[in-house]
Amino acid sequence: MTTTVDTARSAGTPPPAARPGARRRARRPLADVAVPYLMMLPAVVLIVALLGWPAIQVLLISFRKLDLGELVKGKVVWVGFDNYTNVLSDPGFWEIGLRTVLFTAGAVVATLLLGLGIALLMRHLSRWVRIVLQVSLVLAWATPIIATTTVFQWIFDQQYGILNKTLVKLGFDSFQGHSWFSTGGDVLIVIGLLVVWQAVPFIAFTLYAGLIGTSKDLYEAVALDGAGGWQAFRAVSWPAVKPLLTMVTFLSVLWDFKVIAQVWAMRQGGPDGGSTTLPVLLYLRGIAASHFGIASAVAVLMLIVLVAITWRYMRLLIRSPETEL
Repeated sequence: MTTTVDTARSAGTPPPAARPGARRRARRPLADVAVPYLMMLPAVVLIVALLGWPAIQVLLISFRKLDLGELVKGKVVWVGFDNYTNVLSDPGFWEIGLRTVLFTAGAVVATLLLGLGIALLMRHLSRWVRIVLQVSLVLAWATPIIATTTVFQWIFDQQYGILNKTLVKLGFDSFQGHSWFSTGGDVLIVIGLLVVWQAVPFIAFTLYAGLIGTSKDLYEAVALDGAGGWQAFRAVSWPAVKPLLTMVTFLSVLWDFKVIAQVWAMRQGGPDGGSTTLPVLLYLRGIAASHFGIASAVAVLMLIVLVAITWRYMRLLIRSPETEL
């Protein structure tokens, strides 16, 4: 009578004990499986405590009337969706929201284009010229925001700004005493230049890291095939920087959407609220006016807008290879 082992051997199938998968499953105790999760547990608890609980608190406050009086007295007054109705029924909120989205889009696109251009440029510069450029980028990146804002205010000053004086000396007499802060749109353009100035170094260094990791043999191979600069970029450089470009785009959207220090330090959202963005509105409604419930509703709506803008990237982060489009 043929045994089970002999039958399995004759059929070409290894016995259960000899299968690699079964052997590994048999040798992995529960403790080994739980160790990675236990090691991650402190970090998860810390993140939930530092980020999750405050986020829940903001959501709860957005359903309350929490002005300075309620805060001092410790009263809890639930108003449901009244704060959201108050914010969404204000035409100024939609105008400020659209302005914030357009400002963010302009700053992100300009930052990515300049950062990518500088990263490509650094590949072709000589060693010492590249070092000088990199040191300059680091200094621009490391300068405090308020200090850089002060410098930009002086550059674009109507009477003493070096920009107007330079343009006049170049023959553009119409810029004598020209005001770069007369309208909200002009102020946002100056602020956008300031944001791009300080954001480009990070983008350039990140993309340059991806470029220098690409083998020179690939560039030599496409050159032998007769490819020009643009063809070499599409065939070699672009695949190397595309994942990094996706990452820095997501980060740039988050950073530029929440810009407040530059906007407030430049003109406090003026003139006449023309450069007010959603973060500034959040400050004006929350801290300045002490309407913390309404400010929390604005914060929640900002989060929803951010999720909507970055939804595609969030899908890229969480999707599995089986669901990849």
